Amino acid sequence: MQDFRIIYKILRILQKSMDLEEFDKENLSAEQLMLSKPHWCRLMAILVNEGFITGVHVWNSFDCNHPKVLLVRPEITLKGLEYLEENSTMKKIANIAKGIEDVIPGI
Repeated sequence: MQDFRIIYKILRILQKSMDLEEFDKENLSAEQLMLSKPHWCRLMAILVNEGFITGVHVWNSFDCNHPKVLLVRPEITLKGLEYLEENSTMKKIANIAKGIEDVIPGI
């Protein structure tokens, strides 16, 4: 579940950066997201492979057991924006359902 929160956070950072002239790639660093380098690399590779982000080079190397990642000019894709929208909608629905359950116990 934690990985989904981090993925959501990465996508939100990229969505918010759409208005910026220049984007500070440090905002997406492993350190900034409080992740180990291997974990961060694997999550970034997932986001690229699933088509949620572009502008990131991912490759495998013999000297490393995790993908290597280079942030060139990371940007969110339409698919990434759709993921954020669906996730936000599901969160709202879950909150509404919880509110109903609090008002009417047993539902």
